[in-house]
Amino acid sequence: MDHTAVHIPPRFPPTMKTFLAIIPFLAFTSLHAALDEPVKALTAIEREGRGNEAAGAAWKQVVAAGPAALPAVLAATGTSGPVADNWLRLAGDAIVDAAIRAKQPLPLAELESFLKDTTHAAAARQLAFDLLGQADAARANAIEPSLIADPVQDLRRGAVQRLIAEAKTKSGDDAKAAYARALDAVRDEDQTRTIADELKKLGVNVDLPRHFGFLMKWNVIGPFDNTDRKGFDGVFPPEEKISLDTEYDGKGRKVKWQPFESRDEYGKLDFNKPLGMQKEVTAYAVTTFDSPSERAAELRLGCKNGWKVWLNGEFLFGRDEYHRGQQMDQYKLPCRLKKGANTVLVKCCQNEQKEEWTVEWEFQLRVCDAAGTAILAAK
Repeated sequence: MDHTAVHIPPRFPPTMKTFLAIIPFLAFTSLHAALDEPVKALTAIEREGRGNEAAGAAWKQVVAAGPAALPAVLAATGTSGPVADNWLRLAGDAIVDAAIRAKQPLPLAELESFLKDTTHAAAARQLAFDLLGQADAARANAIEPSLIADPVQDLRRGAVQRLIAEAKTKSGDDAKAAYARALDAVRDEDQTRTIADELKKLGVNVDLPRHFGFLMKWNVIGPFDNTDRKGFDGVFPPEEKISLDTEYDGKGRKVKWQPFESRDEYGKLDFNKPLGMQKEVTAYAVTTFDSPSERAAELRLGCKNGWKVWLNGEFLFGRDEYHRGQQMDQYKLPCRLKKGANTVLVKCCQNEQKEEWTVEWEFQLRVCDAAGTAILAAK
């Protein structure tokens, strides 16, 4: 008989087992509770700076908690405004940087898991990827190609850039195919322009308005008045009822709707072309978008004039400012399309400035999903 001694661990009574099992849980709960108030202080900060003082103290508490605070930082990101997200991002950066310098372990698997869960807020997933790259660049590089069809527009950008770089190493039909794959995935204007230019050199023309989902065919009417910039808040007939066959009293003359189609490859509708070069005026553009289904969408607008947008008679948003720059997707207006015909109305005001750089009286508008993928009309 083998009499070799065997070590048998002591048997704790059930109450002792339970106590030992809950120690990690209590520690986690205690940390979570300790971080609850400072994280709330960070998310409460407002765009105008209200809450800055409290946020400064809270930020120090969150950073002092170290890597264990990262889940709370990620969970809070994207739940408030951009100013709060900046504070949370700075906290995450500081935590990871300090951990790297102190050679502390970081929860890389948790960061990766958070990133891959597309139910999390876009800003939070972007932060998770950036922190992962800061902590382990090789790991982030290995993940990036899998983000090529990610629902977050910014996250797919790096994967698209890889496809562009790959396409540049090829020639002929292989290059066309590689750029075509990149075009299918791309959503950003600058990368799209690069891909379209390269395809054009290879004899392939890209339908940019279709790729982005710009609305090109409109009916326009104007001018109405905007003296002393009163036109933005003024209510003119198109805001009350769309009647394409009706003539109205405009600024200095009778006005009526007229069809106008943009020929700009980035969808810009220039009111100066159908209505003439004018100042202190207001105009409207209306179109119908035939949606194949009822669905969530975004109307994305670029404009350097005062503007307002309505969808099916519902006011979405507006900005009463002039000539502060224009870019594609400058404003993102979440909305819900109904199946069938949807009426899009845009109001665009021109001010009194006479400098050469103030002559623009235009906008561009496209229909897409939250990732920037064009939603095309049914017809």
